[in-house]
Amino acid sequence: MMKWKTVRLGDVAQAIRGVTFSSGEAEARPFDDSIACLTTSGVQGEVNWSSRRYIPLDRVRQEKQRLKIGDILVSTANSKELVGKSSFVDSLPFSSTFGAFVTVVRPNQNIVPYYLAKWMKTSEFLNSCYIACSNTTNISNLRVSELMAFEMPLPPLAEQQRIVGILARADRLRQLRRYALQLSDGYLQSVFLQMFGDPVTNPMGWEIRPLGDLIVGFEGGVNFPPVSDGEVASDWRVLKISSVTWGDFNPLESKPIKPNVKFDDSLIVRKGDLIISRANTTELVGAVSMVRQTPPKVLLPDKLWRIKTKEDSNVLPDFVLFVLRQDSLRQIIGVLATGSSGSMKNISKAKAATLPIPLASMKLQEQFTCIVNRYEQLRAQQHEAARQADHLFATLLHRAFRGKL
Repeated sequence: MMKWKTVRLGDVAQAIRGVTFSSGEAEARPFDDSIACLTTSGVQGEVNWSSRRYIPLDRVRQEKQRLKIGDILVSTANSKELVGKSSFVDSLPFSSTFGAFVTVVRPNQNIVPYYLAKWMKTSEFLNSCYIACSNTTNISNLRVSELMAFEMPLPPLAEQQRIVGILARADRLRQLRRYALQLSDGYLQSVFLQMFGDPVTNPMGWEIRPLGDLIVGFEGGVNFPPVSDGEVASDWRVLKISSVTWGDFNPLESKPIKPNVKFDDSLIVRKGDLIISRANTTELVGAVSMVRQTPPKVLLPDKLWRIKTKEDSNVLPDFVLFVLRQDSLRQIIGVLATGSSGSMKNISKAKAATLPIPLASMKLQEQFTCIVNRYEQLRAQQHEAARQADHLFATLLHRAFRGKL
């Protein structure tokens, strides 16, 4: 194999800073002379277009601040473990810009955009971001100058295209597996609405009770100090808020804690726990998941709550889970949460306790729980297929930039 040359990111791409706007200028819906704007919540595995907000068009000072196909959105101001997270813009459903906590890396003619986008998913790139970012009290920042100084392998364009073809096929397999999971999610949502109706408009006339009356309480976790560089970590880990953000509980979204840290057993996350995020972005605060399988050694952080239904509450955990997942409830949570634009939003226990929960027929709740259990068995198989596809892609990604494909 011919030795590939090494270049700086700045040699093959341009960095473009995002636009600034005040919290009062962002709206959920378009208005006259507005433009869609993506913030850090839009930078996920793929671009989360649904997270967009609309801001005045005149906040876009330069034409280059409009997104283009082939751009790579990078989170450059976020919690430390999320700095460097990126999304590839492979389509542009509407005209859009991006906020100040996001930087766009725009490839030039010397590199295939998809090749660059996948290099920015490697552990080497993400580790470089983690090391290079500076820390403040609540947020970490990666300077554009440091980002563009990172070095990367650059094979000839023909070799880049060959690598892209292999990775794209593996990526497509991953997407198909994930799509199968999304279809089953949509089915359960449809079944819920058919059986119980929307919990806010309450077309079936169920008695409505506040969440606080139906649960034992909101059990909060602890803010564990981070592990220092070079320090041997404990075999216990603490969950990140991303462990519940996307619906399915993911214990791999966790971080190590210091060795020999003492903690109460009540912080241990166990099978059957219903966990809700008290802090997240505007769109994601209140995200909720059920722990379906016995997790590894993970603990509850301060930004997640565990909620347990009372024995005499006449509501089942799976029913409460799906009530809290409904868009109408999510909108109420978004209104009740406090915090400035571009930062974490928080909902207090007192406000969360006021969330309306319908007291649906227990017989229907039991039927729904049975349906959920059957589908969870199917989803376990789908998750395993998705895991294998992810593993294949990760293996190919590891080999691709070492000239071993």
